Amino acid sequence: METVQAALWVVILLVAMALVFDFMNGFHDAANSIATVVSTGVLKPGQAVLFAAFFNVVAIFVFHLSVAATVGKGIVQSEVVDTHVVFGALAGAIAWNLITWYYGIPSSSSHALIGGIVGAVIAKAGTSSLIASGILKVVAFILISPLLGFLFGSLMMVIVAWICRRSRPSKVDKWFRRLQLVSAGAYSLGHGGNDAQKTIGIIWLLLVATGYMSSEEASPPMWVIVSCYAMIGLGTMMGGWRIVKTMGQKITKLKPVGGFCAESGGAFTLFFATFLGVPVSTTHTITGAIVGVGSTQRMSAVRWGVAGNIVWAWILTIPASAFVAAVAYWLSLQLY
Repeated sequence: METVQAALWVVILLVAMALVFDFMNGFHDAANSIATVVSTGVLKPGQAVLFAAFFNVVAIFVFHLSVAATVGKGIVQSEVVDTHVVFGALAGAIAWNLITWYYGIPSSSSHALIGGIVGAVIAKAGTSSLIASGILKVVAFILISPLLGFLFGSLMMVIVAWICRRSRPSKVDKWFRRLQLVSAGAYSLGHGGNDAQKTIGIIWLLLVATGYMSSEEASPPMWVIVSCYAMIGLGTMMGGWRIVKTMGQKITKLKPVGGFCAESGGAFTLFFATFLGVPVSTTHTITGAIVGVGSTQRMSAVRWGVAGNIVWAWILTIPASAFVAAVAYWLSLQLY
């Protein structure tokens, strides 16, 4: 009886740890949702985080759980997963999030979690327990999502420039201050829809691994879904202010028209990835879109040194979080 109760408490603590990661995900990635709308002056910071958090949570009614299914069933073989693996995965992801938040680096919470899962599973059972197709899909979108963001963002900017070529700049600015609310809402919707599902997926994996639900069930319990969407919204409300400046102004200077095009390009990319069930990085996506918008003006409008530092963070995210996860997995074996 005591063993069963102890196991239950471990599961409860790991669910709480996953929800903390979800909160940090929203906190860390709030910059992705609000940086453009704040830096262009369309919304004040306090208004922007409330606006973004609202659409993060509304996403629960819009998207199917395709991303959660990929994380829960498509990355590693579920029979290998236990509480030690989940602890290692979450510890690796949380540690990398804290490091990149502290230094103001817009890294990927999504890939930190994937790296954490991969590192903990390799530490336990080696590479044979990984599902190659799922991992390759995630890794491929490290390149594809910013490229799509770049393409859609730059294409939107070219189309808008052509449509508004005879309009007065003041009139264009006035219109796009309003339209940017639409694009920011769409981007926040895509952010909530893709990112909240990653935490749903890890809790789903945990519940199946510990026998609290069957692997045959089509979706996790409703309390898991609601809790994850609520936590990412709460995290967004708190805002990751260290990263807002990097995303909103250090890469390139944005005006409302540029903010609209970047957010629209990012939103299209997130909707597409979520439809395919691919857990992508909202950071990668919006960075690509912002660079695309800046490059349509002139190549020198983009601060390539800043963009280069961000890319290095992307490259390091999965191996760094995987290494920390492997160490955390070993420590968990010593602790319980």
